[in-house]
Amino acid sequence: MNKILTVVAGLLGLMFLLIGLRWLVDPSGAAGQLGMPLLDDVGRSTQIGDFAAFFLTLGVLILLGLVTSQRLWFYPAAMLLGIAALGRVLAWAVHDAALALDLIAPEVIIAAVLLLAARRLGTTA
Repeated sequence: MNKILTVVAGLLGLMFLLIGLRWLVDPSGAAGQLGMPLLDDVGRSTQIGDFAAFFLTLGVLILLGLVTSQRLWFYPAAMLLGIAALGRVLAWAVHDAALALDLIAPEVIIAAVLLLAARRLGTTA
């Protein structure tokens, strides 16, 4: 079970790194994959900078958790995804956004996988 969890977490870490890098080299494609247009001017700068930071940080945190075997690295990654999912629900409930269950479900599931990785793979610092 731990080997499978290690492989899954490693693949997730690499996936998030690649998504973050895509925001830096192909922001239009990265935005389209998330169902949004690439904005102009300062909006574009914010979009590219914030999304690249979000996904690169996720990838680095997950891989740090695996490389160091310290569980504390998995928690902020799980928090980022959990808070993103909560933000999507609040956007739907308060701001008339579409309820993006196709994006919320993976965020919640991956956050749960990361919490399981922290419990099973990590040690305390």
